[in-house]
Amino acid sequence: MSATGAAAMVPLYEQVKAHVLRMIGSGELQAFSRVPSENELVRLLNVSRMTVNRALNDLASEGVLTRTAGVGTFVAEQSVRAHPLQINNIAEEIRRRGHRYHAEVLLLELACADQALAREFGVHPQAPLFHSIVLHHENERPIQIEDRYVNPVVAPDYMSADFTVETPNEHLVRVAPLQRAEHVVRAANPDPDQAQLLDMAPGEPCLVLRRRTWTNEIVASFATLLYPGSRYEFAGRFTV
Repeated sequence: MSATGAAAMVPLYEQVKAHVLRMIGSGELQAFSRVPSENELVRLLNVSRMTVNRALNDLASEGVLTRTAGVGTFVAEQSVRAHPLQINNIAEEIRRRGHRYHAEVLLLELACADQALAREFGVHPQAPLFHSIVLHHENERPIQIEDRYVNPVVAPDYMSADFTVETPNEHLVRVAPLQRAEHVVRAANPDPDQAQLLDMAPGEPCLVLRRRTWTNEIVASFATLLYPGSRYEFAGRFTV
């Protein structure tokens, strides 16, 4: 069946929904942006107003849009969902949603393990560790602060990597394949610098994921990942 034939089998209201979702995914429509009016979409897509209304109402019920009579239809602020026990590459996660990704490297240094980090890595205090802080963006808006310490034994070239091209996760998966991991998730109040970096509202909590990974029975990395609480959530399904 041709692509044109397949598209013809999709209900018109679903085609309208897909058009609006593409506008959001491409960044043409950002959170809180006004969506084209029903009349504009009728003219643009050559469908009935009833079809457009159904599509927009569906997207509103799915939490993608907000609609206010007499005011208009707007893109809702999206809450991203991730599985708490999966190790996802944040860049791939964002691109799978059809969104744009980029990263800022805020810090890349050689550090010395304090008492707490020495316990996490099973090394002596003052042992050398690589330390990076990377701010990840989705559609030009910050979504994650990644504060990571890395064992030089398992990733000796970590400091020479370009983390605007590959994420720290990608680098570690390539040079130190994951053996096992430990996750701790909690809610916390960000400090003022963290709140500013994540573009968070005053008083908004953040989600904190602390992750320790091993390769060949050696602790490879210890990362603290911070997310804005209103725009991110963890969810999972388990079978017992």
